[in-house]
Amino acid sequence: MILQTKLTRLAAWTLAPIAAAGLAIGAPAIAQSSSTLASVQSHLKSTSSMTADFIQTDRNGQRLTGKLTLKRPGKIRFQYQKDVPLLIVGDGSSLTMIDYEVKQVQRWPVKNSPLGALLDPDRDLTKYAKVLPTGSGDVLSVEVKDPKRPEYGTITMVFVRDGSAPAGLRLRGWVAL
Repeated sequence: MILQTKLTRLAAWTLAPIAAAGLAIGAPAIAQSSSTLASVQSHLKSTSSMTADFIQTDRNGQRLTGKLTLKRPGKIRFQYQKDVPLLIVGDGSSLTMIDYEVKQVQRWPVKNSPLGALLDPDRDLTKYAKVLPTGSGDVLSVEVKDPKRPEYGTITMVFVRDGSAPAGLRLRGWVAL
């Protein structure tokens, strides 16, 4: 498999914790405000670690599962189910995808990835993010992308309001393209 195909395949995957499987993103708008983005920024800064089971779905509907481990700043690991010969790790400065099947390793800077919004606690979301409308006042959807570098991709993070969670938000899943 050639490098471009692998990067396209990686970029097309949806990475989300299993808990987000039933979450629908709908129509009526939540007003975008700097206070909403400040809450998201506060939540991300205060989340120092996370472990979750994930379901990853590609554009053809193929589903893979695995375990996600995040430790901020910058460290992330996607350990796939046993029959999938892939591993994705982030060390704070770069993301590395290891394909054991073809014995290939690829690296790129975290800042050039949509996952940078999750991994870099100092990223100013007000420069790169916008609040998207959802069908519920309890659900918040935030799209993050660099308008000057669209080739870096987009991450849309979905939060639910939860008074017991950091900044009153709980990350339920995301889509990275």
